[in-house]
Parts: sequence; structure tokens; C-alpha cells
Amino acid sequence: MSTAPLSGFFLTSLSPSQPSLQKLSLRSFPTVACLPPSSSSSSSSSSSSSSRSVPTLIRNEPVFAAPAPIITPYWSEEMGSEAYEEAIEALKKLIIEKEELKTVAAAKVEQATAALQTGTSSDKKAFDPVEHIKQGFITFKKEKYETNPALYGELAKGQSPKYMVFACSDSRVCPSHVLNFQPGEAFVVRNIANMVPPFDKVKYGGVGAAIEYAVLHLKVENIVVIGHSACGGIKGLMSFPLDGNNSTDFIEDWVKICLPAKSKVISELGDSAFEDQCGRCEREAVNVSLANLLTYPFVREGLVKGTLALKGGYYDFVKGAFELWGLEFGLSETSSVKDVATILHWKL
Repeated sequence: MSTAPLSGFFLTSLSPSQPSLQKLSLRSFPTVACLPPSSSSSSSSSSSSSSRSVPTLIRNEPVFAAPAPIITPYWSEEMGSEAYEEAIEALKKLIIEKEELKTVAAAKVEQATAALQTGTSSDKKAFDPVEHIKQGFITFKKEKYETNPALYGELAKGQSPKYMVFACSDSRVCPSHVLNFQPGEAFVVRNIANMVPPFDKVKYGGVGAAIEYAVLHLKVENIVVIGHSACGGIKGLMSFPLDGNNSTDFIEDWVKICLPAKSKVISELGDSAFEDQCGRCEREAVNVSLANLLTYPFVREGLVKGTLALKGGYYDFVKGAFELWGLEFGLSETSSVKDVATILHWKL
């Protein structure tokens, strides 16, 4: 095993020739601040795509095209302004006709004018979801798609990503944005609290299909599970009683995937503040997900052969920092998640 710095953080490399070990060890490196990516840092994995066959499940047709606006909204600057101006004039006329109302009505006119003007101004600037999507695509096509024909030309032939990434659905932690992944570099699965469930064809078939496709068909070389700060899913895991009396239809059953992480945190930090417990659990849940990956036979096979590596990550968007760690597995064909759980003292 060797450790080498890479772009501000450390990676633990796994040697394929290393003999089978009997222990599992977790190596975590210090948190370091991420620097803003430079414009020259973009890269692609297109060089490797020519040496691999195109996956049979890739559709050679666009899934979205915007040749023309979906909706053509109409807006006139006069719309809305006439209504409140007429109302103000009517109030002024009333004041002139009824002199005794002048003192009280003057204040009311000012309030009404301010409210109507504010409402009209906010209406003009109201968020338009269709326009936002349309302008977003126009910007992408102009600034990225049309300026990099070589990259998108290769991607039209197929994909051969180096990474499979499990990340949270939280809108603040998009992995492609945080880690500057370019199109074609990462096969991404996002869900509540970036959890990887154990192998289960019935209960977790969707996640299993994604892992199987990434490992066996796309031949990814790394699976990275990335946790993050202030995770609502982990807060739920730590606060839900999880006694069977669920208050949600899906969330409680889902976060129970990482119940071993909660048990470990409570046993080690039972007297700590709830916020500190959640912060620790955000990282421990990543390790539980990494262990759950071992329940997939094709993942174990890739680790044994040295064609696949598992890594854990943690993004602290409050501090602007990122951690990355590797797990070393001493695996044989018969190793299971229970073996890993025993070594790491998890309670399944």
C-alpha cells in the first residue's frame, strides 16, 4: 500500500499484488481546505473509451432537446401598473371630496401605494421555473457543449467512467460541482444520506442494478461514498426512535440501513452534544455503506482481483473542506460483511 498526495488531499492506493490479509484497517487523513478549481483543471476520460466496447444499454439519441421554447410567456410593462395607479387616483379623489378623511386617509394612501408597488415589482421578478431551465440549457450549450466538441463527440459514442459515486440528494452537495467531475467521468447515484444498502434483490433492486451495471458493464475502477456536513438524513437517523412505530412512509425504513453507525456513535459518544453525534455519524455511515458494498459478490470479486477500490469521502460545506480515505480489505472468496462488521465492532 502507498499513500500519495493528490490535489490537496490524500489517497490511499491499494496494491493488487498484495497478499490476502486477515485484518481490515481504516485510514483517515486530516481535513484540508479545497481550493477553487482552476479553468485548466478540466479533463476527460475519453482516451480510455476507445479501448472499451460501447455498453449495449446506451441510447444513441438525446434524452432532452430544446429546439424552441416550450412556453412563450407574454408580459407587458403596462400590465399590473394600470390597476394600482387607478386605485391610487380613486383614493385621492375620495380625499378631495371628503375633507374630513384627509388626515387618516393620507397615511392609508402611503401604505397602499408602497404595498402595491412592492407587489408589482416582485411580480415582475417572480421565479419562472420554465425560463430558468431554458436559460440554463442555453448557457450550458453555448459555454460548454459548443466549446468542447471533442469531448462531447467521444461521449456520443459511449461512456467509460472511472468512478461510481454515491452522494446525498441534498441540493448543496452535487458531487460533479464539488469535485469538478467532467461529463463521462463519474457514474452517480444520489439518495437520502448517500447510503448503500446491503444486497437485496427485492427491497433494494434499484441500487443493486446501478452497482451491477457500474462494476460489470462500465468497469468502473473506484466506488466512492461521500457523506457531508449538516445531513438531514443522518439527523433523522440519530433522532428517530426506530421502534417500528414509523411517522414516515419511507424515510425511517431507509435510514435504518446505517443503524450500525448510530449504535457505534451512541456507544462511544453517548454523553456528547447531539450535533457532535450527528457529525460523527455522518462519517461512520459512510463506512457502513462501504461495508455493505461487500455484500455484492461482483464488488468482492473486483476487490479480490484488484480491479476495484472502495473509498470514503466527507464534504464539509460549512468549512469548505473535503476528506478522502481508503479501506484496505484482506478478502477471500468467502468473506462477507459480517467479517468486516466484527473487525470494526459494528452491531448488525
